[in-house]
Amino acid sequence: MKKIYQILLALIIAGGIFSSCSDFEEINRNPFEANSSQVKVEYFINNAIIGAQMDPHIAERAFVLYWKDSGHMDRLGTLSQNYADDGWSGDYFRYVTTWLTNINAAINLYEEQQENDMTLSFSNNLYQVARIWRVYLMSEFTDNFGSMPINGFQGEKVTFNTVEEIYQYLLTELREAVNGFDGAVINESAKKQDPAYAYDFTKWKKYGNSMRMRLSMRLSEADPALAKREFEDAVKSGDYISDLTDNFAVQERPGWDALSGVMSRTWNMQYLSSTLNNLYTGLGGVTSEEQIGDYAKDAVNALNEGKTKDLIELKFNDPDWLGVRWPEHFSIMTNDPSAGYWNDGLNHIMDPRAYRIYNIPGDINNPLFCSYGGDAVKSTLRVLLDPASVEANKKDKTKEVDTLAVINSAFAWNAPTTGNWGEMSSYNQVWSWYGNTPRLINNIRNNSMKRVFFASWESYFLIAEAAVRGWSVPMDGKSAYEQGIKESFAYWDEQLPDRAISKHLTTYLASTSYNRVGTSVSWDHTTEAPATVEMRYLDGPTNTIKTVNYKYPTNSIYKGGAVNNDHLNKIITQKFIAQVPWLPLETWSDHRRLGLPFFENPVVEKTIEGYDVLTKSNYMETRWEFFPQRLKYPSSLRNNVPESYNDGVSKLGGPDEIGTKMWWSGMK
Repeated sequence: MKKIYQILLALIIAGGIFSSCSDFEEINRNPFEANSSQVKVEYFINNAIIGAQMDPHIAERAFVLYWKDSGHMDRLGTLSQNYADDGWSGDYFRYVTTWLTNINAAINLYEEQQENDMTLSFSNNLYQVARIWRVYLMSEFTDNFGSMPINGFQGEKVTFNTVEEIYQYLLTELREAVNGFDGAVINESAKKQDPAYAYDFTKWKKYGNSMRMRLSMRLSEADPALAKREFEDAVKSGDYISDLTDNFAVQERPGWDALSGVMSRTWNMQYLSSTLNNLYTGLGGVTSEEQIGDYAKDAVNALNEGKTKDLIELKFNDPDWLGVRWPEHFSIMTNDPSAGYWNDGLNHIMDPRAYRIYNIPGDINNPLFCSYGGDAVKSTLRVLLDPASVEANKKDKTKEVDTLAVINSAFAWNAPTTGNWGEMSSYNQVWSWYGNTPRLINNIRNNSMKRVFFASWESYFLIAEAAVRGWSVPMDGKSAYEQGIKESFAYWDEQLPDRAISKHLTTYLASTSYNRVGTSVSWDHTTEAPATVEMRYLDGPTNTIKTVNYKYPTNSIYKGGAVNNDHLNKIITQKFIAQVPWLPLETWSDHRRLGLPFFENPVVEKTIEGYDVLTKSNYMETRWEFFPQRLKYPSSLRNNVPESYNDGVSKLGGPDEIGTKMWWSGMK
C-alpha cells in the first residue's frame, strides 16, 4: 500500500494542484490508510465510473454547455460561437484528472497485489476492466483538450504525448485488455461496485471491442491503414455491443451527486437544435398526422375547452409549406435552410423519434411535458412589435410601441438558430421565448433514465461506415445501417412502451423523402435532391401566400458541398439522431472528423463578439474555421505547472486555441 500512497501523493503534489487542500485531506484519511489486503481494486474502479457519470456541477459545464453545444444537440451558443469559460474548463480538467487518478490507482493496486501474491481469482479480470475504463477516460480527455501525458497518474515525471501517440496507446491497451480476460467469475458483493455491468466480464469484453471500433474509426481520415487494421481485428469475432442489453449505461438518480442526471438542472432549457430539426424534418416518410394526429386533436380540444380567446389552432402542414415570413423579424443571416420562417403548425413529415424525445410547445397536459422553468415554458403567446415604433420609443419613451402580430406557438414546431439577432431581438418576442421551442421530455430530465456511454446502434453504424470504406466486416453496409436504425427505434420503444414507434419502421426504412438538408433514409436511394424545390409560405406583412425556391444547404467541407445523400451522409445522419440526447461528444467528434452532418452557422445580424471569423459577407459558406475543434487548457495548468503546459502545447500541432484541429480531424 505504501507504493500506492506514494503514487497518489505524487499526483496531488505534481498534478493535483487542480485539487484543493480539502481534497488532499479527504484522500489522506480515506482508504489509502488501509493496507493492501484491505483496499479493493473494485472500489477505485467504482469511483472512476461513477465520477465520470458527472455530478450536476460538472455536467452542466462539460456535458451541456460544451458538448451539447459543440455537438449541435442544443441551442446554446457557447463553444460553437468561440466562447469558452476558463472556470468551466478548469473544473472539467480537475474532474477528469480525478477520475483518471482513481482508475490508475486501481491498476497500480492490482500490480502491487500481484507482486505480493495477494490477488484473487477474479483480480485479473478487474485489471482488464480498469484498463478498458482508463482508455475511455483518456479518450474523453484527449478528445477535448488534445495532447496529454500517457504516463500521467503513475508516479513518474509527466511528459505529454501527441494525440497520435495517445491513440496508438489506447488501441493497444484495448486489444490487450480484451484478450486478457479469463473465465473467472466475481463474487456477489463485488458486483455492486460496477454500476454499468455488475462485473459481467462478457459484457465488458464487448464494450472493450466496441470502444476499439469507435476509436479506430476516429482515425479514418488521419491514418486509414491503422484504422482499418484495428477495426477489422476488433469486429471480426462479433463480440461487440450488438443488443440493447449490452449497452454501457449508468442509472441516474435524484439529488446532487455523481449519479444525478446530466441534464437535470431546471434552468437549462435543453432545446431542440436547428441542426437536429433540419435532420428530423421531412425524414422517413411518416406524416405527423399519422404519428400523433388523434392524440394532438384530443390534446388541443382539451386545452381549448372553456376558452373564448387565444384558442390553439392545430395545423398539420402540407408537404410544400415553410411557414410565415416576417422579413423584419426573422433573420436570414445564417445558412440554416429553415431560417426566416416561423412554422405555424406541425411539419408534414417528421422522424418518429422527434415527437418521442421532445415536447411539442404548448402540450402542457402531456405527462411527459417538462415544466422545468415554470410558467414561462408553458406560455406560448408572444408578439411581434412594429420596428419603427420600437425605435421611436427608444428615443422618446412617451411614444407607444405598436404590436404587428400576436403569435401563439402552441402546437407549432420551430427551432430557430441562435447567434446575434441584433435589433430583431427587440422587435421579436417570439423566436427566443422559453415556451416556443421543443424541449427534451421530462423522463430525460428527471433522473429516471440511464446515461448511455455506448449503445448497440453505434456499433452498427460504425460497421456500416467501415463497409462503405471497403473494410472487411461481418455485415454489408445496408444491413448494418438498417440494424442501427432498428436498435434506435427499439431503444425508444423500451423507454416509452406506450408510444412505440417501431410500427413505422417498414415505411421509414424505404422512404425516399428528403429532410431539410437533402438526405433520405433508404439505403438504395442515393439520388441527390434537386437544386431547388418550390415551396409556399405566408407573407406576414401582406397576409398573402407566396412561393419561394427552397435551396438545400451546401456543406462544402464534405466533398466540396456537392453531396448530401450518399451512404456516409445517411449513416452519420442516423448516427447523430440515434445518439440524441446521450452522446453529444460523439456527434461533435464525428463532425470534426468528417464535417457531417451539416452544421448551420449562427445568425450574424451583428458580429458575434469574439467570433470575428464569421461575418455578414461569408455566413452562407461552410468553413472548418467556423467550428470549434477543442478546449483550451485551463489557466491553472499554465500558471501552476508552466513546464507541463508548454510541453502539452508543443504536442498539439498548433496554438492553445479552440480552432486548433485534432490530429484525427478531417479539417484540411
